[in-house]
Amino acid sequence: MSNNILFIFEGLKTEKSISENLTKFFINENIVITSAYCTTIYKMFVDISEDKYLDTFNIVKDIDVNKETLKKYKRNDFAQIYLFFDYDGHATNANDEKLSNLLKFFNEETEKGKLYISYPMVEALKHIDNFNEFKNLKINCKNFANYKKIVNANCIIELIDFNKYNLNIWKNLIKVHLEKMNYIVNNSNEFPNLIIDQLTIFNKQIEKYIIIDQTVAVLSAFPIFLQDYYGNEEIKRRLE
Repeated sequence: MSNNILFIFEGLKTEKSISENLTKFFINENIVITSAYCTTIYKMFVDISEDKYLDTFNIVKDIDVNKETLKKYKRNDFAQIYLFFDYDGHATNANDEKLSNLLKFFNEETEKGKLYISYPMVEALKHIDNFNEFKNLKINCKNFANYKKIVNANCIIELIDFNKYNLNIWKNLIKVHLEKMNYIVNNSNEFPNLIIDQLTIFNKQIEKYIIIDQTVAVLSAFPIFLQDYYGNEEIKRRLE
């Protein structure tokens, strides 16, 4: 079995910076190859609707920015495929029903891939100005112009540059995001005892935030992916 893992990102730059730094400390027991879809998750819904037998790998392999990186690979060269996208509630083609269907479709990393969503965008990873108050942080999900500037102006200075994260920063970020995930789903701002699937998180975002006041609770996909990847007890051990 191949030990290659394929990451499919929404964008080219920010997600790759996070991944390159993350793999210095985590998931470095495997080879991670990165690629980009170069548009929102909602465009992918169109692709799925047109082809229920969709081959995720071949779709991204045919995108211009990935051709050089992926030209020597075939689908069976990858043990797992993971997709990282933004909620992007402000997008003109955004639709919560579509996203729900996508989360149901992309739910197995050894098949078509497993989808992880950042709320509202990938910059959610560093959108922290106070670790103790992070559980209450939410943002308008339908109109968040200049979100990247807002995050950089309001986050802890050590978090601004993804390329400079060290192991201690990662441990703090993983812990606080997993605690917030548990708070969103179970109203408990404690480290979770169980893995919580992406569809459950999304449904709770709808129930507690989106339909209430058109906000989302700020939450990054990357710590949640790590919990899934290692299992709850192992990620807890690695954070000690």
